[in-house]
Amino acid sequence: MQQVLSFVESNKERYLAQLKELLAIPSVSSQSTHNADTRGCAEWVATEMRAIGMNNVQIFETPGHPIVYSEWMGAPGKPTVLFYGHYDVQPVDPLNLWTSPPFEATIRGDNLYARGSADDKGQIFIHFKSIEAYMKNQGKLPVNIKMLIEGEEEVGSANLDNFVKEHKELLKGDLVLISDSSMFAKGIPSVCYGLRGLAYMEVEVTGPNTDLHSGSFGGSLHNPIQALSEMIASLHDKNGKITVKGFYNDVRPLSNVERAAFKKLPWNDKKYAKGLGLKQLYGEKGFTTLERLWARPTLECNGIWGGYTGEGAKTVLPAKAFAKISMRIVPDQDSTKIARLFENHMKKIAPKTVQVKVTALHGGEPAITPIKSPGVQAAVAALEKGFGKKPLYQREGGSIPIVVQFKKLLGLDTVLLGFGLPDENAHAPNEYINLDNFFGGIRTSVHFYNELPKYWKNK
Repeated sequence: MQQVLSFVESNKERYLAQLKELLAIPSVSSQSTHNADTRGCAEWVATEMRAIGMNNVQIFETPGHPIVYSEWMGAPGKPTVLFYGHYDVQPVDPLNLWTSPPFEATIRGDNLYARGSADDKGQIFIHFKSIEAYMKNQGKLPVNIKMLIEGEEEVGSANLDNFVKEHKELLKGDLVLISDSSMFAKGIPSVCYGLRGLAYMEVEVTGPNTDLHSGSFGGSLHNPIQALSEMIASLHDKNGKITVKGFYNDVRPLSNVERAAFKKLPWNDKKYAKGLGLKQLYGEKGFTTLERLWARPTLECNGIWGGYTGEGAKTVLPAKAFAKISMRIVPDQDSTKIARLFENHMKKIAPKTVQVKVTALHGGEPAITPIKSPGVQAAVAALEKGFGKKPLYQREGGSIPIVVQFKKLLGLDTVLLGFGLPDENAHAPNEYINLDNFFGGIRTSVHFYNELPKYWKNK
């Protein structure tokens, strides 16, 4: 192990030079003008996989951008890790807000700035280098590894599900490892073990059969905007609790261990509120802010519109009003069930003066990997050795749909071992990866592959 870690320390400059080469490829998956660049990035990844010692390197074509696969299966009897990442990146607009060119990786202070530095090229590159360190010094890895790197994550991974379904045997493993997330804060290594899911709805409220003059008709009928606003306002009670009947029936309660783990995180409500320009926070009574952010379900109005919203005045009484409503859900809630409960509730509370139509736009399930699972415990041990301090546990309030799909299609739990930071500007100008996290991530990756078999024995 020491030889492997020494190799990492002595190759830092080379790592940065190679990473800058990868970051220079403008693999923007959403823009057809960059299709050739995205293809070129897939080929760069495949070439790198071969160079670090991976076998069976393949570029799989899809109706969109290619998927790159490789494997090293020379550790019989040891667990098999399916590592997932993506080589595509977000657009760079607005370009004028970048301090340095987005595809010319630039070091300023302790950070490396470039599009894709944190999301996700820099983080997949971390694992390339830890694998290389093993292969160059020991000629083998402590575990079996399969790598699946796609080029469409930033546009919804439209072709990934079908690929996984068609290649279940190829992708067979014991757990999934993803590095495409953030630590709790700089200097605070943490392992994420849970994600919320999503149920996203659109509500349409119809009143009269046409827009009307508010002077001639106002006072004789229920304005759809008013009716919709009243319905939305009733979706929470005075304690911030969601009023949809049955909404909380399947919510898995937080364990005492989890609540204690959250309390260890350096969190300050006043500082959080100040950073958002707020005088006071709001949420479900009886839970801390972190518990509400990560482990409690929510219901939010994402948009509301109707009538006239242009310049100047138009005294219209609209025929229709609309709203977008999202619900973040937690284990063991089901997005389809929650969507149905929401639709039934909205129709039940709708006044007889209007008609209501509810449409489910899309959904995704929550995911959780038990804290005591071998993968999470190996990640905790690896982070402590890689960063020199005991890591903390966290969940994430957002969703990573592929985590749910890996569980559904392959039966595999996922370990989220992220090395980004919350303020890394992942989809914004001046995206960066902190260099301490980058090199600490390589050390942690080295340790994770070494630690996993030890914990797997006790599974």
